Amino acid sequence: MSKTDAALKELRAFGMAYPGAHTKSPWPGHLDLAVNDKTFAYLSIEGEPFGISCKLPISSAAALMLPFCEPTPYGLGKSGWVSAKLKKGEVPPVELFKSWIDESYRAQAPKKLLKELIANGVSAPPASKAVSKKKPAKKKAVSSRR
Repeated sequence: MSKTDAALKELRAFGMAYPGAHTKSPWPGHLDLAVNDKTFAYLSIEGEPFGISCKLPISSAAALMLPFCEPTPYGLGKSGWVSAKLKKGEVPPVELFKSWIDESYRAQAPKKLLKELIANGVSAPPASKAVSKKKPAKKKAVSSRR
């Protein structure tokens, strides 16, 4: 088994450990990770050139600085999706891609499953996802009269 194929197998197993995760294959050459039928990681299949795409609402800007990354095509890049494609023989940075899978899962999973993660002792979602979307209450002006 090549290092690329071993990385794909490891990344798929990592993603499948999340609550509600399953694989789906919407078209040839892919075996993707999904939750509630929403893809959270597009992955190439073993034997093909290595490719991964994830929704990165927090780290997309940093990821796009890497030489092997670009915004995901088909308009997904506008929503924070990033694609990485490695040249033949390049060793995938598995730990980096695991962090991408984690971030993408948290961006796509329903709140019920995110709560299950926390209940199972997995760290809380990133701050930007944990913060309520309600507008903050307006502060009352403090009088400067004495």
